[in-house]
Amino acid sequence: MRVVTYASPGGPRAGVVASDGTIVPVATLVPGAPDDVQGLVEGDAELWRRVGDAARGARGGTPLATARLHAPIPRPRRNVFCVGWNYSSHFEEGKGLRGAGGAPGPEPVEIPEWPAFFSKNPATVTGPNDPIRFPAPHSTQLDWEVELALVIGRSGRDIPEDRAYEHVFGYMVGNDVSVRDVQRRHGGQWFRGKNFDTHLPLGPWIVTADELGDPNDLRLSTRVNGVTKQDSRTKYLVFKIPRLIRELSAGCSLEPGDVILTGTPAGVGFARKPPEFLKVGDVVEVEIERIGTLRNTVVQD
Repeated sequence: MRVVTYASPGGPRAGVVASDGTIVPVATLVPGAPDDVQGLVEGDAELWRRVGDAARGARGGTPLATARLHAPIPRPRRNVFCVGWNYSSHFEEGKGLRGAGGAPGPEPVEIPEWPAFFSKNPATVTGPNDPIRFPAPHSTQLDWEVELALVIGRSGRDIPEDRAYEHVFGYMVGNDVSVRDVQRRHGGQWFRGKNFDTHLPLGPWIVTADELGDPNDLRLSTRVNGVTKQDSRTKYLVFKIPRLIRELSAGCSLEPGDVILTGTPAGVGFARKPPEFLKVGDVVEVEIERIGTLRNTVVQD
């Protein structure tokens, strides 16, 4: 099923996209069910089954074409977990460029043996059609990164790789919008340049793991004003989803509603020749097959 958060007269609420292209509230499908996506994700497999079964026969809700969608989890309870350098093509395109802007120390010559993690705070999260704020006066180097995002549905610590998918509720599209010079200037740490408000569009919905099936060979792409900039497949992930879950859960509990971004392929703006950055008025679309598309416009803050 496809799970959304959408605007209703009573405020944001959880819904499921029905087969007739309308959104039906979760609390209508299953009386007593949570009316927010975080609450639904925190439920158990029996609740998810009941909602899914009811959704298959649902009709006559709010038309999807006219609904305003929020990020499925509009305000995550914790920072979003992110991984860098997880496509070899993206690592290669950045060689010789990552030290620009004052980042200290030698750059790695090959992808490290262990995944590189950082995080984005909850205020970065925005919806599938909401504006992305241009970062001036702090910077003009605004960049795009299409990424497969996953949502944890079952808590766990020290999760082995062969049990990792048991902890996944579903998948979304993510755009890890990045302010490149700010990203590099703070001691080589990525956190600051990745944490401007509105710089993490997520959605347009969560496709549950049972519906999506295998996430390991999905096409993902980015278009800016209709021109393709990134085009790859998730099969080229260096560290696969089970490895990421194993590493993140090592001594650190993952909780329902946690979001993990899995990395971006080649084609980002800073590595293009000449470099390209988003401008006010640009429309950036990130898409993953069998999940959906995010379409956001860059606006002056």
